[in-house]
Amino acid sequence: MIGNEVGGAPYDLVGVGIGPANLSLAALSDPLDGLHTAFFERESAFRWHPGLMIDGAFLQVPFLADLVSLVDPTSHLSFLSYLRARERLYPFYFAEKFHIPRAEYADYCAWVSRRLPNLRFDQAVRAIRWSGADDAFELDVEPGGRVLARNVVLGVGTEPKTPAPLTPFALHSADYLPARDRLVATADVTVVGSGQSGAEVFLDLLRARKAGQGTLRWLTRTPAFAPMEYSKLGLEQFTPDYTRFFHGLDEPTRDRLVPAQWQLHKAISGDTIAEIFDELYQRTVGGGWPDVVLAPGVEVTAATENGGGIELSLRHVQQGGHATVTTDAIVCATGYQERDLGDLLGPLATELDRDAAGRLVVDADYRVGTATRGSLYVQNAERHTHGVGAPDLGLIAWRAATILNSVCGKKVYPLPERTAFTTFGL
Repeated sequence: MIGNEVGGAPYDLVGVGIGPANLSLAALSDPLDGLHTAFFERESAFRWHPGLMIDGAFLQVPFLADLVSLVDPTSHLSFLSYLRARERLYPFYFAEKFHIPRAEYADYCAWVSRRLPNLRFDQAVRAIRWSGADDAFELDVEPGGRVLARNVVLGVGTEPKTPAPLTPFALHSADYLPARDRLVATADVTVVGSGQSGAEVFLDLLRARKAGQGTLRWLTRTPAFAPMEYSKLGLEQFTPDYTRFFHGLDEPTRDRLVPAQWQLHKAISGDTIAEIFDELYQRTVGGGWPDVVLAPGVEVTAATENGGGIELSLRHVQQGGHATVTTDAIVCATGYQERDLGDLLGPLATELDRDAAGRLVVDADYRVGTATRGSLYVQNAERHTHGVGAPDLGLIAWRAATILNSVCGKKVYPLPERTAFTTFGL
């Protein structure tokens, strides 16, 4: 048994997966007296996008979007506490950086994970079911055995998404760093996808490759290599106020809104765009143009092997024209998708409330409706019900506090009534 003896009381709360979302939940639950929690993760230690720790890559949110500060700025697990423990407060103060490197955020999260006694690494949850005899969820944990919990929070994260035509040939950007040296030395490389990850991979390859080596190509279906919405009022769409407003809309309206808001979460930092342009400009000094192709509005419709290379069939979204190019390697920066929970939940999956599209119905407290008496919550699996802010790091502490308030049945963390100057809705 892990944590609860046979016949003993179940955990009050068990988290499945330890990414930033459930790590925030674990950090905020730690000081709550009388709340018995455990969080399980199959990996041996905390890891966050290790394949994308590119030198010079920064978070798109300020450092205050750590695991706890926007709910409890006095927490000993805040980013500032991390800096103090590392004896780096003064260097950070003089650096005057509001946005921190991605690698520093990962190190901060790992630091937090080593200070929480309720985390269980190297232990995978294989199945979750409802036990009527125990009036609790029953989890199969390997190694370990049977675990009972009154409330379960699924924080299993997302998985890389690669377009079907490219699946046999492409490397996803999530695995970029281990393949970087090979890609730097490859003559013809194509990057597909125009979000922040695609821009960072393109920029890194552009800087590392020798002039005259071959073609570096960047393709995207979107009509432009567009900057992310970063105006102060625009960013209020990542507030709890907007999340509540979005959740109150009907399903068809929500489904129309999410793709229309792509510049909130699928575009590129203005700084990264400027760095790319500056690198390209430098290569025109002395005359000539760099060996690169930047092609927005272009969709890859098929891919086949061709004499050791990969032939890509292309269609221009606006012109309707077609073309082919041959490349030696492809990096897909085509985003992530929610994991299929069927194997994990088994028969329980059929008891969950679903919408017209078959997606989970998630209430305002991030709880999924079930036929059981226990409560099952999800993290970063609710974009269709809570909006584009679902994966945003700036909302994870607020979401975790919302879940804890629901689990405890009282406001263990007081949350603000208003968080935006904008009034959403009438």
